[in-house]
Amino acid sequence: MAKIWSERFEEGLNPFIERFNASISFDLLLLEEDLDGSIAHVQMLGKTGIITSQEAHQIEIGLETIRSEASKGIFKPDFLDEDVHTAVERRLTTLLGPLGKKLHTARSRNDQVGTDLRLWLRRRIDDLDIELEQLQLALLKKAENNLFTLIPGYTHLQRAQPLSLAHHLLAYIEMLDRDRSRLSDVRKRVDICPLGAAALAGTSLPIDRRITAKSLGFSNIYSNSLDAVSDRDFAVEFTAAASLIMVHLSRFADEIILWASEEFSFVTLTDRCSTGSSLMPQKKNPDVPELVRGKSGRVFGHLQGLLTMIKGLPMAYNKDFQEDKEAIFDTVKTTSDCLKAMSILIEEGLEFSIKSLSEAVESDFANATDVADYLVSKNIPFREAYQIVGRIVRVCLDKKILLKDLTLNQWKDIHSVFEQDIYEKLIPSNIVAARISEGGTGFKRVQEELKKWRNQLISPNQ
Repeated sequence: MAKIWSERFEEGLNPFIERFNASISFDLLLLEEDLDGSIAHVQMLGKTGIITSQEAHQIEIGLETIRSEASKGIFKPDFLDEDVHTAVERRLTTLLGPLGKKLHTARSRNDQVGTDLRLWLRRRIDDLDIELEQLQLALLKKAENNLFTLIPGYTHLQRAQPLSLAHHLLAYIEMLDRDRSRLSDVRKRVDICPLGAAALAGTSLPIDRRITAKSLGFSNIYSNSLDAVSDRDFAVEFTAAASLIMVHLSRFADEIILWASEEFSFVTLTDRCSTGSSLMPQKKNPDVPELVRGKSGRVFGHLQGLLTMIKGLPMAYNKDFQEDKEAIFDTVKTTSDCLKAMSILIEEGLEFSIKSLSEAVESDFANATDVADYLVSKNIPFREAYQIVGRIVRVCLDKKILLKDLTLNQWKDIHSVFEQDIYEKLIPSNIVAARISEGGTGFKRVQEELKKWRNQLISPNQ
């Protein structure tokens, strides 16, 4: 099959090299965007008089015919077409004859592919934002049902202080909100149109780049033609933002895996979101969070791959850029799938064990800091109070009891300021309620945050 550049060459490509060179197997995913970009381009050619308005109209009809054929499964290009852009142009020429060859006037595949990729990614960023919001909503609903449920808080994976479970879940809503903010920021740099930069230097034909940019919904155009065709910063930025989304999902997934273990028993996995063992009939495995945790590595790998691919490239377009698409496509799919899976897991795959959680916060020394705060309220310097409580904990460990098990006389033997009210300070729910600082886990503070997020995420019509 003749190539669009074949007149320069005397021999055809080696069959293996032909396959090796082709990107049609994956960039056909850009078909809709390629048709949209081509229609905007040909409309501009007609408006500027580079081709007649009648020619532009006929080409537009031909492009819409290809769109219709694709939706019906009739348009089926293969590797001989090399890429989606060539496949569209070849089919258009078959439909319209020589007129179809005018489509590529004042355009290179270099600026064309950059435009297609940005159009595709812009739409997927919008989709990912919706999926992030859905996960936030799932977390919010779970949090609203667990304001007064207590869970041990950890530092260094050691019991630290009790928390409202809602406060714990709200932390992930905050993380996801930063993810949404980052995607919104990346979208601004995706929303710049390279079309009209041609191969690298622009064109001598009297095109109007702003017509095509406006038609395609871009907010601006590239000011430098070299930068337009060689910029892949947006691909790196997007994959970096997606990597942070996956970091957050992986952290939550890891906590769920721990919580679902018998050692923790904080959550039970429902049959809707867990699997069994092929050998051990008693097992219920946390496959969903494990897959999410594992798939994060795919996205991180794509980020590293893009950085490595770009770092040594000279100006302007290089065939290396063909490697950006699969990385971006898979990053979008993996991130999207993981967001959906985690939303389903939270909505219908997890049941918190209130009994286990209650027992957990009642059976440790997570109230030690509150004893120190009690002493501070009695005008004892914090560092001195800290050392006193350290001695108290050591006494309890020797006696194999908890702080709440000490008698009042034992408390007074340690320091005379202790009174009966110390026992109220040791109750986990009182400890949580007392954390009234802004951003803390106190029930009133958490209620304020729940209300804020409900107002932000749920419209009055929902």
